[in-house]
Amino acid sequence: MSLGQQLAPHLPFLRRYGRALTGSQMHGDKYVRATLEAIVAAPDQFPRDVDPRLGLYRMFQGIWSSANYDELDNDGVDADGNEGVARARLARMTPLSRQALLLTAMEGFTPEDAAYLIDVEPSEVENLVSEALAEIEKQTRARVLIIEDEPIIAMDIETIVRDLGHEVTGVAVTRDEAVALAMEDRPGLVLADIQLADDSSGIDAVKDILAEFEVPVIFITAFPERLLTGERPEPTFLITKPFQRSTVKAAISQALFFDQSTVPAE
Repeated sequence: MSLGQQLAPHLPFLRRYGRALTGSQMHGDKYVRATLEAIVAAPDQFPRDVDPRLGLYRMFQGIWSSANYDELDNDGVDADGNEGVARARLARMTPLSRQALLLTAMEGFTPEDAAYLIDVEPSEVENLVSEALAEIEKQTRARVLIIEDEPIIAMDIETIVRDLGHEVTGVAVTRDEAVALAMEDRPGLVLADIQLADDSSGIDAVKDILAEFEVPVIFITAFPERLLTGERPEPTFLITKPFQRSTVKAAISQALFFDQSTVPAE
C-alpha cells in the first residue's frame, strides 16, 4: 500500500484537528495543505518508524510549530475579528497546552503519543493539559443552545455545559424548534446534532441561525466522515459520537477561545 493510501483515511480528522486548533476552516486547511505538500516534496522525511496516523500528525505539528502564521494567514482577515481574539488568547495560554488538550481529548491520542507529536516529555503532557483546563475556568461564561433529539444524550450534554459554568438557553429536537429558540433567546454557542427528530437536519438549522446572527457552532455526529469530505464547506468544530466528557469540554473551550464575546476582561 502506498503512503498516500495509508494516509487518506486520516486526512479528514487531521483537517478537524487543524480547524479546531486555529478556529477556522480556512486556516486549518492551509496547515493541512502545507503538511501534504511537505510530504510530497520530501517523502523520505516522513516518519516510517511509527503508525501512519501518528506520522501524519507529527508532520503537521512540524509545520504548525515552524510556519510563520502571518505568511499562512494572508487573506486580509480583519485583525479586530477572530484573528485578533486568537492573538489575544495566545498571549494568555501557550499553544502547546491547547495542542496537548486537543490531541488527547479530541483526537484520542495517548499522553505518550501526544508527547511525541509536540516534542515534549510524556510527564509534561499532563501539566500542559492541566494548564489548558485552568484557562478554561477563566473563560467568560456563555449561553448555550443544544440541538439534540436523543433525550439521554441531550441531558448528558446539558450536564456537561452546566458543569462548565455555562447557561443552557434551551434544548431543541427539530430544525424549526432550534431556529425559534435561537431567535427568542440568542445563544453565545450552539451544540448541534446532525439528524433530528422529524428527519430534519441540524445542519440546516444552523444555517438558518447563522443567516440571522453569528455564533460559534460545534457539530456532534456519529458519522464525522460524512461532514469531512473536503467537497463543501465543513464545520470548524466537530465531535464524534459516542463522545467523552473531556472531548465536549475541549471543543467548547476551543470554540469559545476564538469568540470575541468570551474574551475575559483584563
